[in-house]
Amino acid sequence: MDKANRSVVSEFVFLGLSDSWEIQLLLFLFSSVFYVASLMGNLLIVFSVTSDPRLYSPMYFLLANLSIIDLIFCSSTVPKMIYDLLRKDKTISFGGCVVQIFFIHTVGGTEIVLLIAMAYDRYVAICKPLRYLSIMNPRRCILFLVTSWIIGFIHSVTQLAFVVDLPFCGPNELDSFFCDLPRFIKLACIETYTLGFMVTANSGFISVASFLILIISYIFILVTVWKRSSGGVSKAFSTLSAHVTVVVLFFGPLIFFYVWPFPISHVDKFLAIFDAVITPFLNAVIYTLRNKEMKVAMRRLCTQFVNDSKIS
Repeated sequence: MDKANRSVVSEFVFLGLSDSWEIQLLLFLFSSVFYVASLMGNLLIVFSVTSDPRLYSPMYFLLANLSIIDLIFCSSTVPKMIYDLLRKDKTISFGGCVVQIFFIHTVGGTEIVLLIAMAYDRYVAICKPLRYLSIMNPRRCILFLVTSWIIGFIHSVTQLAFVVDLPFCGPNELDSFFCDLPRFIKLACIETYTLGFMVTANSGFISVASFLILIISYIFILVTVWKRSSGGVSKAFSTLSAHVTVVVLFFGPLIFFYVWPFPISHVDKFLAIFDAVITPFLNAVIYTLRNKEMKVAMRRLCTQFVNDSKIS
């Protein structure tokens, strides 16, 4: 094999978020607090749903899996970012960079499909309440979950298949705090404009199309409820508001990354931090504060944990 066709870059260097030590220390504290809060909040949701029989329903099953996805998503980038904030040399191996990209795109693709499944769940619950349990039966819920992971895996592998064998023989600095596909491609030793455009357009199209599908589905639900009874619109909107908020928080940064034609480095970094650190935390907060059953289940779980600790 020609040496020019083989990668000679063994590691990549992150330029990080700031050159100021004070700002890096502030970001370290900020990111650590939100990461721990995200872990605790999402784990609490998962344990509450799995331990409380009152929450054995399709909606909570999908919600618990969304929390698991958020846990994997933030854990694929944030611990490394927090660790690097205290280091002068912010590096990652070539293999580690590829693995990080794989997890980001797998989990991101999975979450997109799962959010669509959750929108369908709300459509059935609001528009066809008498058939809800028969339509959203356990088999269908499992099918939604498996399908979402398969699609996420295929999306990630398809993206990486085009770039993993690119030759990297010179520049190795990534102006970010994690490995993202567009910046990764730009470091290759060959002309990658077409490939970069294809990868970016693919992710951008998926993000925009999925976002529009979700928003249109929520509008359709509200219109359907309004035609049946205008008084039920406010209740339906209250039920859907948490879902809409999560959808906007998730897709907003993605659409900016892949669709906005004029990338701005500091804005991209801010949105990346927001997406990786804050969004998983907000998802847990939104779904718990807006749901009385979830709050009761969490209190019950915490009380049980405290009592068991006293006994032991």
